[in-house]
Amino acid sequence: MGVMSWLGAATLTAIALAPQAHAQADRFDGNWSVEVVTEKGACDRAYRYAVVVQNGRARYGGPENFNVNGQVSSNGSVSASISRGQDRANVSGRLSGNTGRGTWTTSGGRVCSGYWNAEKRG
Repeated sequence: MGVMSWLGAATLTAIALAPQAHAQADRFDGNWSVEVVTEKGACDRAYRYAVVVQNGRARYGGPENFNVNGQVSSNGSVSASISRGQDRANVSGRLSGNTGRGTWTTSGGRVCSGYWNAEKRG
């Protein structure tokens, strides 16, 4: 699996797995479509992922294992770090209502960066 593939899945997981205040957790529940795009580096160009968020936690269907440490603040700010093997990604951005967007950068293996967009689908 390419760096972009695990990064996209990890980004989505970090967004929804991040610790949230109980009152804020429910507002992000539902089905999300997240597009992850590489702007710099030798990572795959773009991916789109479906993520289900329940009780502030994300469910991802892939077999990959990620170490995720992140949070979504009460104002929707997303801050997370994700690692898998030697690859690491730092993710930041914001969720607001039914959309979200932000940036990501990798370090460790291949060094890449880009942006992500999220849309709540239900």
